[in-house]
Amino acid sequence: MKVSLLVFSFLLVLFATITVPAQSETPTLKDLNGFFPLKVPDSLDAWEERAALLRRRVLLANGLFPLPERTPLNAVVHGKIKRPGFTVEKVYFESVPGFHVTGLLFRPAGENARPGARYPAVLSPHGHGGRLMDLGEEGVLKKIETGSEKFVDSGRFPKVARCVTLARLGCVTLLYDMIGYADNQQLSRELGHGFKNQRPEFEGKESWGLYSAQAEMRLQSIFGIQTWNSVRALDFLDSLPDVDPKRIAVTGGSGGGTQTIMICAIDDRPVVAFPNGMVSSSMQGGCTCENASLLRIGTGNVELAALYAPRPQGMTAANDWTKEMLIEGKGFPELKAVYGLYGKPENVICGDLLRFPHNYNYVTRRIMYEWFNKHLGLGHETPIVEEDFAHLTAEEHAVYDKGDHPRPEGGDAFERELTRWLADESDRQLGSLSAGERNELVRQAWQTIVGIDDPIAPAGEANWIKTTRSGGETTITLSAPPVMEETPVVNNKREFAGYTHGYNHSVFAQRSREVLAHLRAAQAEGDFVDLVAGPGAEPIALAACAASEAGSVKSIRMARDDFRFATITSYRDQNFVPGAVKYGDLPGLVAAVKAGGANITVEE
Repeated sequence: MKVSLLVFSFLLVLFATITVPAQSETPTLKDLNGFFPLKVPDSLDAWEERAALLRRRVLLANGLFPLPERTPLNAVVHGKIKRPGFTVEKVYFESVPGFHVTGLLFRPAGENARPGARYPAVLSPHGHGGRLMDLGEEGVLKKIETGSEKFVDSGRFPKVARCVTLARLGCVTLLYDMIGYADNQQLSRELGHGFKNQRPEFEGKESWGLYSAQAEMRLQSIFGIQTWNSVRALDFLDSLPDVDPKRIAVTGGSGGGTQTIMICAIDDRPVVAFPNGMVSSSMQGGCTCENASLLRIGTGNVELAALYAPRPQGMTAANDWTKEMLIEGKGFPELKAVYGLYGKPENVICGDLLRFPHNYNYVTRRIMYEWFNKHLGLGHETPIVEEDFAHLTAEEHAVYDKGDHPRPEGGDAFERELTRWLADESDRQLGSLSAGERNELVRQAWQTIVGIDDPIAPAGEANWIKTTRSGGETTITLSAPPVMEETPVVNNKREFAGYTHGYNHSVFAQRSREVLAHLRAAQAEGDFVDLVAGPGAEPIALAACAASEAGSVKSIRMARDDFRFATITSYRDQNFVPGAVKYGDLPGLVAAVKAGGANITVEE
């Protein structure tokens, strides 16, 4: 017999007063130091199906689902510096209005130049240490002694060294700054890479900062901004008259390797890649700039690198978290097997450099040069030998000056303006879609948020979920789940949602998955489904329904519809879920569920 919502609501008072310890509902949490194997599907079709869901996860976690409008770059290239065999120019452009991406542009010159030619191009994200990373005279001599570097000047500046050599090999190469490094200072290095504690003054649904609950629920992160910077950096290279847009490569090491994996997962322009130092089934990237909520739930860097298959991809294994990559079950053999599904196992390589620690050194660079020479059609005889160069001075490195190229304003006010602009632009973009397009996009987003690409356990017992069957109909009745004063987090002292929610389903998503398991069980029986959601369970019911097959739920009866995710002020709130506000909050969920065929009634 169906329970009336009036009586049901009275009974829920008991549940509302129950507080349970966080561990009682949540399994052991996975963190960035976990094990992230790649399970190779049995067929190419199965991989392609999996890959489509993973690409959507990557885009969504980066705040790029759907891809934002590409606003004018307003690119400025100035201050040409000449060196034997190459030139260097200073670059800045706007990835979004008012936010500058800065860097150095290397071009072939002298005997390496071909007047009127369109050159291959290489995008080079630099990773931690920045493009200004200087090992110093003493440091580089030690590197030379170990064989990891060959020359004093190029060895001192390894990030610049690879760009110089690529230019000398005939490639236009962009070395661009990560947030907070070198000239990219509108958001500080401390914010981008050293964030530790939540800032209550940056929380609020009208004005907020990065890392806040508001930012996370809109999928705004340092990681996502840097990925969009990478997309726009490709746009910049694409726009240059001397670049061949059909021959673009990407390579970066460490944090730059992470960005290489990301850009190659979501952009089809790079024809060859070399993500070094971060393709691993072990540690996934320790910095806040390498993590984002939703990104690696049920997946990891090896599988994300596999999204680039079958295009040519190279990397190395060193004496760091990549040291087991060449072992069966630990990464590279499985990555090669995915390439094998396409009949292209030769298109992925992993150099054995276990004698060196974490690096993108002279030996690694030589492997990359050979790989790019082959797959960009550079036409050089092998082996390719890197040559030294006179290093750039501080003045030659500086993108901004006190004349025509002033440094843009940044700081706290800019951070708030940026997050507000990103939110408004996302709202505008969703609002420009037809109702049908918007509802389908919201459904797809919630499918990823709830995690349909991650196996959902069969329906089990839960004291807040009651299921009854009668005459081909299943009624699923939800009371308010047990109260959590704070949801659990991984063992990391830095108060960043991405360290927990980048690897684990939120408590809200877990609860939605439990309901979804019951929905699927009813579907398997061929039943029509009625959902009854009491006070506090309404958004969970809607999320589960949105993530289910369209038409699988006949009706939803809710106690109320005035809950809003935007009122949440902590990422440890039991109803916190990344992305919820970006996709229309509760009204967006209601509209998407109705479009999926469910009749919704509110019985307040």
